[in-house]
Amino acid sequence: MDPIDMMVTDYNCEYLGLSRLCLMESAGKSLAEEVGKIAVYSFSKPVKVVIFTGSGGNGGDGFVAARYLLNRGYDVDIYMLKENIRSGDAKTNFEILKNMKPRLSHLKIYNLKTLEDINSCEVAKSDNSEFIIVDGLLGTGIDGKLQTNIRRAIEVINESDGLKISVDVPSGMDPLTGEVNDLAVVPDYTISFHKIKTGVRNADEEDVGGLVTADIGIPFEAEYFVNYGDFLRLRNRNPKSHKGNNGRLLVVGGSKDYSGAPAIAGMAAIGAGADLVYVASPQNAAEAIKSTSPDLIVKSLEGDKLSLNHADEILELAENVDAVLIGPGAGMDSETSKLFNVLVTKIKKPIVLDADALKQVELSLIKNRHDIILTPHIFEFKSFFNVEGDLKLDIDSFDFKKVDENITQFQQITRIIKASVVVKGEYDLILSGTRFKINKSGNAGMTVGGTGDALAGICTSLLSQGLSSFDSSALGAFINGLAGDKAFEVKGNGFSATDLVSYIGSVIKDGLC
Repeated sequence: MDPIDMMVTDYNCEYLGLSRLCLMESAGKSLAEEVGKIAVYSFSKPVKVVIFTGSGGNGGDGFVAARYLLNRGYDVDIYMLKENIRSGDAKTNFEILKNMKPRLSHLKIYNLKTLEDINSCEVAKSDNSEFIIVDGLLGTGIDGKLQTNIRRAIEVINESDGLKISVDVPSGMDPLTGEVNDLAVVPDYTISFHKIKTGVRNADEEDVGGLVTADIGIPFEAEYFVNYGDFLRLRNRNPKSHKGNNGRLLVVGGSKDYSGAPAIAGMAAIGAGADLVYVASPQNAAEAIKSTSPDLIVKSLEGDKLSLNHADEILELAENVDAVLIGPGAGMDSETSKLFNVLVTKIKKPIVLDADALKQVELSLIKNRHDIILTPHIFEFKSFFNVEGDLKLDIDSFDFKKVDENITQFQQITRIIKASVVVKGEYDLILSGTRFKINKSGNAGMTVGGTGDALAGICTSLLSQGLSSFDSSALGAFINGLAGDKAFEVKGNGFSATDLVSYIGSVIKDGLC
């Protein structure tokens, strides 16, 4: 499992009502149980357990495990490399250990503040092999070169004759790739929670030891429902970045009758964080879009509809952006169809296809591209995939069989392409190959025209900022629904797509807090 996916899942548990403090308790208990099994198997008796902790959540798992191990009759020493514990849940569990005074259990806590402290600790000096070392130093928190004291602690652990167990990921190993850029703990066992991390799975066996996966009670729904944890996927903006560094995109759409759709999509993209938004539209629509907002950079194309004659101008614009949205307000026309099919063939940037593009782009031209997002409602979905018969998106149910069959139906249809698909409904279903997510944000007021254009603009904005097509689809649907919920809170069912767009920035800001 990708470490960021695990972090997202942890946070999303909160929104099911399962606190991360509860998850840490479960992880620590599971860690203690596995350490106990390994101790019995390796030593046939209780032995001393030494737990190395850092400032993150893995240290918190170690603090919890200490309580359970003490109750099982083990002597436990905790070696703290960091006094400033970043994780609030870890800090809570450390306070529990501090409150155990007068001490009635065999627990000792050491602060290893200096290299001298590390070099003089029992693990560094002992040649005894009958004890267990639990590595809770870094886990998924590695970032660049190791700090001197952390590096020395890893050396001490590796040089020890004790049996070594790493929590989640051996400290010093890249949790995503399994690579070791400096130095890493070389454990006899690695205990992962919920699912084995991608880097651990990819690493050589001698670098991770025996793999143990512990179930800590995370429900499937925490992985498959989009929620506030998914905001962790948004990268931090570099304070030294310049105009255009945080996403540039192009909206291709509009016609003599429809100028609102590309304008709404463009403004939604800005609300979702894109630096620069270009809109390429026929003359009449372009003039209307310019009057809508001075924030959009509008390219006026000759004529009253998009046609193949505009291909070169649009392709030139596409060269200078990070993602392209095709379709909003374009209308249905044979010349427009020809243009769209040329664009999806020649544009090599990530693309979102919405509205009229879904009715005119040939499926065969995009079926092998991972970097495309489709955003259809159910009728557009059936048309695009040439589905006959009665197909409904109906997953608002406590009936597992019903939900499973409905999702499987859609997966069987979409698996012929590699793109990500957002099927818009009461609950949005986001699909990509065998992966899926469900978005439950939003409300019935979003049947108003233009909210789908806003969704397409948000998804394109996220693509332009470097998110994958699947993550852009899932988070985009969630943000669009949150903005709709905020608009409903203020105006009831009388809100417009423009109202929704005005709240996009604030719901993202709230989500990142």
